[in-house]
Amino acid sequence: MKIIMMQDVKHLGEEGDICDVAIGYARNYLFPKKYAVPYNDHYMHILEQRRKTIEKRKEEKRLVASGLKEKLEQEQIEFIHAAGENGKLFGAITNGHIAEELEKRGYQIEKKRINVPDHHIKQIGDYKIKIKLYENEEAEIKLSVKAQE
Repeated sequence: MKIIMMQDVKHLGEEGDICDVAIGYARNYLFPKKYAVPYNDHYMHILEQRRKTIEKRKEEKRLVASGLKEKLEQEQIEFIHAAGENGKLFGAITNGHIAEELEKRGYQIEKKRINVPDHHIKQIGDYKIKIKLYENEEAEIKLSVKAQE
C-alpha cells in the first residue's frame, strides 16, 4: 500500500516521503498514530502545500549533520584494553563501546549508525570508523587501540 509520511519514522522514511508498506502496518499503526496518510489526490495536494516547510526542515538537518561531521572528524578516541603478547585483545571493541565513549564526549549517536570494520575490533592498532549522519553524510573518526600495561 502506498502512503505519504506525515512525520519521520525510523527505518521507514521522513516527512513528505512516499513509501510502500503492508496494509496492516499502515492501518493498525501508521494511520492511527498520524505518522502517515493514504496516498491519494487529496493528501498529495496537502503535501504539495507543505513542501516548502518540509524542505526547510530537511535543509536544517543537513546543516546540523555537516556541522556534526566537522566536530566528529576532529575527535580521536583511544581505548586501552587488556591484550595478549601477539596484540590480540581479550574481548572486543564494538560500536556500542564507541557510542558510549562518544556519549561521554557529548555526542548523541545511535550505535547502529557506527560502522566498525568487521563489526568489532579484536587487534591493537589504529582504525578509521565511519558514522552515518544524515542522508549521504558520513563522518570518519580515528580510533586507537592500545594494550593495557
